[in-house]
Amino acid sequence: MPKVLIVGAGQSGLQLALTLREHDYDVTVMSARTPEEIRGGRVMSTQAMFHQALQHERDHGINLWEKGTVRIEGLGVSIGGPDGDRVMDWFGRLDHYAQSVDQRVKMAGWLELLESRGGKVVIHGVTTADLDALPQHYDLVIVAAGKGELVQLFDRDPSRSPYTQPQRALSVAYVHGVGPRPEHPDSPGVRFNIAPGAGELFMIPAYTLSGNCDILFFEGIPGGPLDCWGDQPGPQEFLDRMLGLIRQYMPWEYERCRNAELTDAKATLAGGYTPVVRRPVGELPSGAFVLGMADVVVANDPITGQGSNNASKCAASYLDSILAHGDKPFDREWMQATFDSYWENAQHSTAWTNAMLQPPPPHVQRILGAAQANDEVARRFVNGFSDPTDYQHWFLDPVKADEYLTGLGIPS
Repeated sequence: MPKVLIVGAGQSGLQLALTLREHDYDVTVMSARTPEEIRGGRVMSTQAMFHQALQHERDHGINLWEKGTVRIEGLGVSIGGPDGDRVMDWFGRLDHYAQSVDQRVKMAGWLELLESRGGKVVIHGVTTADLDALPQHYDLVIVAAGKGELVQLFDRDPSRSPYTQPQRALSVAYVHGVGPRPEHPDSPGVRFNIAPGAGELFMIPAYTLSGNCDILFFEGIPGGPLDCWGDQPGPQEFLDRMLGLIRQYMPWEYERCRNAELTDAKATLAGGYTPVVRRPVGELPSGAFVLGMADVVVANDPITGQGSNNASKCAASYLDSILAHGDKPFDREWMQATFDSYWENAQHSTAWTNAMLQPPPPHVQRILGAAQANDEVARRFVNGFSDPTDYQHWFLDPVKADEYLTGLGIPS
């Protein structure tokens, strides 16, 4: 069977490795950290995964934490007004529940699972110089490490990358002690809170090393009041600052999280990155080609929570392309075609995410307002988080949005 090397042990790399092992491929994954180091490290993401992405894990029996993880049954939107009150507040239900498993739990567990299923795991950080010598030993080399110098092997595609700098300052804390949302106490949901001019707060039910918890996640507009993490505060100061900002800018959420405590000493994270689409084929100094995967080649801002979802869909798409190729050489043309097949779906997620980073145009304001009174509109919007291809048919186009809302009898 073909020998495949995957550099990077995140959602996309490990999912692809595990699913290739089902077909007896000779798979090696290179990870910079051991499972123990991953579990003992800092939180890495927010990773709320919706139905389509979760189903890929179910189809291959790698959804190991599904029974113990809180089910996310819907998504709510609140928009603050000038006096700290809410000018909009609604909750739409998902057709199928979503879940968020701390990547420290999942990736450590998947690394161990891969070895138990006959995959090879090499614990070693990889530089471009290291990678240069490896393709001669493998039929296919995939780069799935979205951070570090290997990303520079893949050129930015300016035609698909409208931004040249980060659009949000990101800050995350995993906490215990958050109470249920009083409007739907028996239905855990992602809460999407917007403070115009400041940014957004997401509150996400999740599962971590110590059981179920909640994630507090700020997306701060650069230069605004939520962009305040440059001094790298310690864990408790980090949480205290987050809670103070919630009380000031999203006071309707403060009461349920005022007693929040960090799940562990490494449960905070701050940063940001520029959304970018890169060309999928990298050329090493030796002349060998490598294929980029998931956020190596399509990195969106997390405002729409699509990072882990896209990673899962990319792994599923690449698996199909590899299996269909059989024993033929994995040349540059095949690599480009493999990415193009994934991009057919991913382009819609990217277009939606980039649009959500801008102030909402009038037709989006009309949609969000209609969702407050019309459950069909609310349901369609929140279920788009599982299948963002739907947004092209109504949400992203003012003419189609008008046709849709008018068809429901909603006046303009």
